[in-house]
Amino acid sequence: MDDIQRARRLTWKVLISNFLVMWLFIAMATALSIGDGRFQWWRAVPAVIAAICFTWCCVRLLDEMLDHRRYPTRQVAVAGVLALVAAVAGGADPFGWGFVLMCWLGVATLEVPKRTSWWMAAGAWAAGVVLGGLSLATGTAVMGFDMPVGAGLVLCALLYGMWCAIVPLSNRMWVWIWTLAVQAHEGREAHTRLALAEERLRFARDLHDLVGHQLSAIAVKTELAVRLSDLDAGAAKAEMAEVNALTRKALRELRQAVRGYRELDLTAELNSVKGVLEAAGVRCELRMPYGELPDGVAPVFAYAVREAVTNVLKHSTATFCDITIRFTAQEAELSVRNDGVARRHSRDLGSGLTGMGERLAAVGGKVSAHPTEDGEFLLKAVVSLPLDG
Repeated sequence: MDDIQRARRLTWKVLISNFLVMWLFIAMATALSIGDGRFQWWRAVPAVIAAICFTWCCVRLLDEMLDHRRYPTRQVAVAGVLALVAAVAGGADPFGWGFVLMCWLGVATLEVPKRTSWWMAAGAWAAGVVLGGLSLATGTAVMGFDMPVGAGLVLCALLYGMWCAIVPLSNRMWVWIWTLAVQAHEGREAHTRLALAEERLRFARDLHDLVGHQLSAIAVKTELAVRLSDLDAGAAKAEMAEVNALTRKALRELRQAVRGYRELDLTAELNSVKGVLEAAGVRCELRMPYGELPDGVAPVFAYAVREAVTNVLKHSTATFCDITIRFTAQEAELSVRNDGVARRHSRDLGSGLTGMGERLAAVGGKVSAHPTEDGEFLLKAVVSLPLDG
């Protein structure tokens, strides 16, 4: 399960918890009314049916809003009618059947402007207070206590005011967090696609600059040799010799361009991963040696840095990442340390770590990845100098 699915599941659980609280309040209110001898079947049965239909309708509403970012107005209205039916039949106790109105408010205000949500909250508050007052007038208790109608109205107004302030704000905050998670994920994917597009453009530009001129010269020389073939065979032969030299040169430059494309540039890779980490909220520190790395080490470490940072982003909850490169006359070492210990052991981090080990083994190096005693995670790649391959 990726981070987006985990964020969705957490948001879903928080929103559904409102309905669990609602049914808990309903059960408590029913138990109190049975204990006081005020339970009425003819009111409880339609209230329960309305509450069940209301819960089912709201679950579908949450699916629409979270997954499709749509606001089905008709279903919201139907859920509001069911909430009113349940509150009227049940008695509209703020800690009982009246909480159904607050659950509706928490769902109905998820995808509306802030000002609209305030008007909805005011309407739900007024409905709760009026229905609570009518229930008090017919002898229904509030939270199991008998009290004068005036005192009961004040208590209902305070309690419904508290619910109207807390429930919509809490639900909207969690949906906002979920939206930020989705946008961050989409932004990371867009950054990856942009990096790939830039790399393709770079390769196309290199091919044009390095090989295009040679191919143009070959075309001109070949055309000239064709025209000279009937007039001056010696000159035509000389032109074809130049074409042969230009062809070999173009082939050599093409191989160099492809080799440069396949081998990562360490400096560019470090700048890239630093930008990606900081965009993901991970503070990145780069510690580089003063001198230039020995021949062949930079491309190997570039691949290792890319895989190590990929693991940091995929398998940990890091807040900082320290990348250090050092070398002596005998060996060069890359270490990537972060404070988000991987949730899986290093042997289970996937094929990327295995591929890194195989690449380092090909040049006489080795890689290790493991949690440290101070609660951090350390990936270390070491190659002996000079390189074997």
